[in-house]
Amino acid sequence: MEKPYRLEIVRSRRKTIGIQIAGPGHVRVRAPLHCSEREIARVLTEKEHWIETHLEKAARREEAIRQQPRLSREELNRLADAALAVLPLRVSELARQMGVRYHRITIRNQRTRWGSCSAKGNLNFNVMLMLCPQAVVDYVIVHELCHLKEMNHSPRFWAEVEKVLPRYREPRAWLKANGSTILARMPMGPED
Repeated sequence: MEKPYRLEIVRSRRKTIGIQIAGPGHVRVRAPLHCSEREIARVLTEKEHWIETHLEKAARREEAIRQQPRLSREELNRLADAALAVLPLRVSELARQMGVRYHRITIRNQRTRWGSCSAKGNLNFNVMLMLCPQAVVDYVIVHELCHLKEMNHSPRFWAEVEKVLPRYREPRAWLKANGSTILARMPMGPED
């Protein structure tokens, strides 16, 4: 029977079959090298309800993104001014609280990342953070400051985040659920 979605099978040296929604109408199966097509089909049938539910969520998210009005260049510039006024002060407060030192802060117009931390201690933050709730802004800042202690996403890294924000999973989940919709408001090009 024909599947109502595009199926992609990626084989690797993994031990188990994993299923992910790679986008609207796109299911990616990660399978061990020697896994049979029959076994993959069995798992897909077993997970059919999960797949349908998550494909529907992906389709709704894509529709919400399409309906977002893009910011004008003027609006983006106002957000950048606000970010320059607000973010460095908040970074300074949280860094002092955490006992970490950073080098430089840059505010950027990024289409995919909310923040980053370089090995030299330079912090970058997305101007679009100004459209997020304060708890999310604090989460992104703390996340990047924790990279000054742990330059990875190991359990030790997440333990550092949790020390500062015991409920960090809530803003993290909010960002995962709403972040792409906010980023979709970024102007397309110089003519916007």
